Amino acid sequence: MSRFVVVTDAPDFAHSVAYAAGGEVPTVASSPMPSELAEIIGRGVEAVIPVIDARADPDAALRLTAACTAAGMVVVLASDDPEQIGFAALKAGAADALSVWASAPELRASLMRADRILAERSAATPDMVAPAQQSSQGRVITVASPKGGVGKTSVATNLAVGLARRFPNAVVLVDLDVQFGDVATALGLSPQYNLVDATRGHAPADPLALKTMLTQHTSGLFVLPGSDSPGASDAVGAREVGVLLHTLAGSFPFVIVDTSPGLAEETLQALDRSTDLVLVTSLDVPGIRGLRKEIETLRQVDLMLPSHFVVLNFTDRHRGITVKDVEANIGEKVDVSLTVAKEMPMEMNQGVPLLQGKAKDAVSKQLQHLVDLVVGPDKSVESSGARATGGER
Repeated sequence: MSRFVVVTDAPDFAHSVAYAAGGEVPTVASSPMPSELAEIIGRGVEAVIPVIDARADPDAALRLTAACTAAGMVVVLASDDPEQIGFAALKAGAADALSVWASAPELRASLMRADRILAERSAATPDMVAPAQQSSQGRVITVASPKGGVGKTSVATNLAVGLARRFPNAVVLVDLDVQFGDVATALGLSPQYNLVDATRGHAPADPLALKTMLTQHTSGLFVLPGSDSPGASDAVGAREVGVLLHTLAGSFPFVIVDTSPGLAEETLQALDRSTDLVLVTSLDVPGIRGLRKEIETLRQVDLMLPSHFVVLNFTDRHRGITVKDVEANIGEKVDVSLTVAKEMPMEMNQGVPLLQGKAKDAVSKQLQHLVDLVVGPDKSVESSGARATGGER
């Protein structure tokens, strides 16, 4: 691990890094904090991993981190309060933010992770490093809704699982609800990495780095969950989201995007990169009005994609509103109607999407119909069992 260089004035911290790295590590003074390391290190800076002690000047350390990541380096940032500086460190592109008093095993694990990221990036082929030059791009299918509580995440996860069962290892699900995403919960996953990790530094444009951050579901689906903290939304930029989706579309035939309710900046960025749109709302007056306004807005900004599908959730003949009433109000055909059923909340609570199993209930058939609409019916099953919509018209 001779790639490391420590930026610190503390001999004890430099010794800790050298011990964790398993050998001598050069040191650069942190007072004053250098504005960049390229002039000090010379050529081949992209093959160096700086470990920056932020105690002397946290703001300058963050600026140095940003400069290093811009130069292609993988950076580890150390602080006496890593929780306080954590989000800023991630936003600056640091691969990790840890305590200067971290134990030797913790420090070694952080260094090894940074070294692995650098090795994977160095091994990437030119076409993988520059996804914008790729000629073959997969479909990006964004699932959106005007308001929360309409079952959007349930639709997104079932669509993704349904596609993954038909096309194993070819589907990735991205949770773009940065503040309150529930994709990991809906799938019963405990991921190691999330959207914040995948949108910092050079990771969004690096297919190999991105793949190491994905969690695989038992269905064969790959998942990039949202953040586990609402405050992390400041660390996720719309531009990085656009690059991330473009890179994933260069590696997977299908990219499913679950978004936050409404039309956040990240959602608009996803729609700008999307080939298909799935709009979800519930059978109630607020949901229908919200969907109509969302469709009108998308048309105004030219983001109402030609390939789009409307999913109406919680349909019930006793609600006094029919599917035809909804279609007349929104000016669009309802493609899939999901009936009210106890299975829907149960699947979210248990972390097992309906399409993960072989359920034959009406809602599962309706969700399978959505999968068929998106990619065409599966020739291996009887179409009569996969096309029921179950809605009242």
